[in-house]
Amino acid sequence: MKTLLSKHNKTILLLGIFILTWSCSDSWLEPRPLSFYTPENTYVDAAGFYAALTTCERNMRHEYFGDGSPILTEFILSDMAVEGTTDKAGPQMDLDVTLLPDANLNSENTTRIGWYWYEGYKGVKYANVVIARIDEAQYKDEAERNAVLGSAYFHRAYRYYKLTHQFGNVPYLDWEIVEPKYDFYSYDRWSILEKMLPELEFAYQWVPEKVDRGRTSKAACGVLLMKVCMALGEFDRAIEVGNEIVAKHPLMTQRFTVNRTKPGTNLMHDLHSVEAKLDLSNTEGLMYVVAYPEVDGSARIQTMRNGVPFWNSGNVRTPNGNAGTSVSIHASETDPLMDLNKSYGRGIGRLRPTYYYTNKVWTEKEMNDLRGIYNRDSWKSPEDLKYNHPNLLTSSDPLVKEWYGKNMIKPVAMSVEDTIRCWFSWPHYKLFVPDPLQTQWAGGETPWYIYRSAEVYIMMAECYYWKSQPAQAAEALNVVRVRAGADPLTAADINIGAILDERARELYYEENRKSELTRVAYTYAKTGKPCEVFGGRVYRLDNFSGPGGTGANIKQEGINFYYDWIMKQSNFYNKGVKHTWAEYKMSVHHVLWPVPANAINTNIRGIINQNIGYPGAENNVEPLIVPKEGTVLGPDTN
Repeated sequence: MKTLLSKHNKTILLLGIFILTWSCSDSWLEPRPLSFYTPENTYVDAAGFYAALTTCERNMRHEYFGDGSPILTEFILSDMAVEGTTDKAGPQMDLDVTLLPDANLNSENTTRIGWYWYEGYKGVKYANVVIARIDEAQYKDEAERNAVLGSAYFHRAYRYYKLTHQFGNVPYLDWEIVEPKYDFYSYDRWSILEKMLPELEFAYQWVPEKVDRGRTSKAACGVLLMKVCMALGEFDRAIEVGNEIVAKHPLMTQRFTVNRTKPGTNLMHDLHSVEAKLDLSNTEGLMYVVAYPEVDGSARIQTMRNGVPFWNSGNVRTPNGNAGTSVSIHASETDPLMDLNKSYGRGIGRLRPTYYYTNKVWTEKEMNDLRGIYNRDSWKSPEDLKYNHPNLLTSSDPLVKEWYGKNMIKPVAMSVEDTIRCWFSWPHYKLFVPDPLQTQWAGGETPWYIYRSAEVYIMMAECYYWKSQPAQAAEALNVVRVRAGADPLTAADINIGAILDERARELYYEENRKSELTRVAYTYAKTGKPCEVFGGRVYRLDNFSGPGGTGANIKQEGINFYYDWIMKQSNFYNKGVKHTWAEYKMSVHHVLWPVPANAINTNIRGIINQNIGYPGAENNVEPLIVPKEGTVLGPDTN
């Protein structure tokens, strides 16, 4: 394997895309060498190519797993959450001042925007090796060859779908690169997506339905095909594919895991449990990234560390001022709920939900929704936790001791920093992952959903919205809502807000929330459809990111839907929330992320454009167009 990777790592130096690399101990998911892992003796059959694609599948996992995982950035830079680590300033708080191309854009303690750039092109690179060499191998038949090629097309499109919604116009690589290249150019995002469309149709036709967990399936290809169709306005085709998927992959509507008799749980706990993601009878899961409990090389997802409040902060104190919480419990304690660490997870509050997600989307119509805050089994808040510090129990002062075992009360004088980081509600059913091999439970090993049928229904509902068919949109949403126990919607309830609210309720810590909001913003700008949420406001493509130039931190309504929606929903960016280190600020150009400066600066013979609103955009040139036929870098280049 090292021989192959060292050869192709020349590409890593190109664009400045792959300056950083990550070590990985995922031996269980590493491509297995057939003898010596080189192109000449590995890419000889389908098994060799699938070994290469395993790298793509393994790297998909890194988006969701670990402390400060990249998926947090997708939520933090959306309407649903903000950066919660208030012991410092960072580029995900005051975006105007610190979210810049030359900032540290790839750190678990700052932002993972750079990770999406670097890792996106790594995925493209691995897929391109398979695509370029597809006819060098021997296959059992045409179907086997096309299944391999279809899987590679999926992985390339999976990265480009994200890149074009995170960064807009980006370099387009469509062939294996075997020598240094320093003359990359940005390509028009629409033409990249148009190129992906027939390739995903091919993948949807040829990739098998039944595959090992963690592999690319026909249904996964169908979901990504739907997303690209929606981005391009091909709503009828997206609906057609969606109906085909849900016909074969219905929602799970009955309890189905070994936890179904466990007190304090419900269907949502079942659906999002480790057991459900391992259960082959689960018809709803369409694609997963995998890490198996107690298997060597698996990774810990750390959802609880990332998404649960920092209840163990020394500033969470009893009303009379004593330390109230502890990871370690008193030796005599037998109540499992007093073990906050193992009952809820030891969080540090990186992913701080907004009021929009914790309260606003849960209306009277969701009073019986198993996913929502009214269900105290599904959602938890600090008030549900009990003071458990051993020193309270052993204190000789009865005024101190009386607080042991009582529910927490928010301190009246709690600082802004601690309110943000230590005191918020969270979806316990979604984030709780047992972590038995650790002293502090942060979230252990588990498969994780990438695509589920529930999202397919919500996507179809959105398609009907764009087609001005609200009754059909309500019908699609209601399949998901009724399963969860929410009241059905009517055609009169449908607007883009209803669609996005339902995505929020269903897909926390699953979807790429920022990218989906940007896709919606592009769709409004491209179609000119009036936005009912903002009184019929119409958006345009020609000023999508604002005017740019000097003083680019524009905060004007009506430029793009992304900015308007976040300003409407986020109780941080729209209220000027400040803490000791930073103020939460955002501008219209943050609809797209800054291209890392290193990618631009090391591309010495070409021009990679910077996005409007960031330093360097003044050097932009007209993006190129991906040809509909042939390749850009391959032997049949037009």
